[in-house]
Amino acid sequence: MHTVKWTGESVSILDQRKLPLQEIYNDYGNYIDVAEAIRSMEVRGAPAIGITAAMGIALAAKNFKGRDMKAFRETMDGVLSVFAETRPTAVNLFWAIERMRALVSSGSDIASIIDALVMEAVNILEEDIAINRAMGKNGSRFLSDGDVVMTHCNAGSLATGGYGTALGVIRAALEEGKKIEVIACETRPYLQGARLTAWELQKDNIPVTVITDNMAGYYMKKGFVKKIIVGADRVAANGDTANKIGTYSHAVLARHHGIPFYVAAPVSTLDVNTHTGADIVIEERSVDEVAYVGSVQIVPEGVRIFNPAFDVTPAELISAIITEKGVIEEPAGKGIASLVSA
Repeated sequence: MHTVKWTGESVSILDQRKLPLQEIYNDYGNYIDVAEAIRSMEVRGAPAIGITAAMGIALAAKNFKGRDMKAFRETMDGVLSVFAETRPTAVNLFWAIERMRALVSSGSDIASIIDALVMEAVNILEEDIAINRAMGKNGSRFLSDGDVVMTHCNAGSLATGGYGTALGVIRAALEEGKKIEVIACETRPYLQGARLTAWELQKDNIPVTVITDNMAGYYMKKGFVKKIIVGADRVAANGDTANKIGTYSHAVLARHHGIPFYVAAPVSTLDVNTHTGADIVIEERSVDEVAYVGSVQIVPEGVRIFNPAFDVTPAELISAIITEKGVIEEPAGKGIASLVSA
């Protein structure tokens, strides 16, 4: 299984909209289609979005016809803008775009720049997998043998280049011989937990139970949930963290019930230029994601609907932020600067 892959002539993407019923890979030879795959959530998860954008940019460069450097750079500026407009909250997207932009601006030979862009896109994928494994090792110490760990949305192989962020920590604990069970919250409205997290954990024979989002407090109160670990789409300088809508509610419940709440994210998700969670732009998605489950309409026609894709968990509710470079325990009052500059 791969989430996204560079084939040499196209970008191959696992269509996560079809999971868990169909495992379909789409090959795209045009960068516009790759950008639409990000926008339409065919591929999702902050690290995977960044990887896919880098590959789409490399694809656009590879398809450029001509020898005029000015025309090439103008074309690529337009391509970079197209990808920047796909998903506003995931900071990894902009991190990947800036890595590619630096290569577009350097060098004096178009062919060499194209080769460098392709190599950089592949490197971003390979780096992500290594980063996730390092993150898993750094975070596995927080999980104990016999833990039941709750997670929200999907922060596994499907959201990354492979292995995962939050699920990577769980996988690392399992590789150490610990017995871990996972509770996957369904994650309305897009059902990433029910459709995606459950699917990939089942494929890896990791024990998983799906609950609806509004059951989380019940199972915390019963003492069933021992730890909570989630991914992130952006972590502000003060440690406030944006993740899939519903994460904040789980964090509040976890604090009330004395349950540790962990965030696992690569350093590329830490954004020192965003001062607090209040500065994070929250993506508003189509109301149809709420009005419909699949093709079945569940909300009466004409009823007002809100659909923010993310919410922000304040740093004071986070027990630790786990990255590949290390861990910040109790990030409130400390922020993230020490890891970003490490």
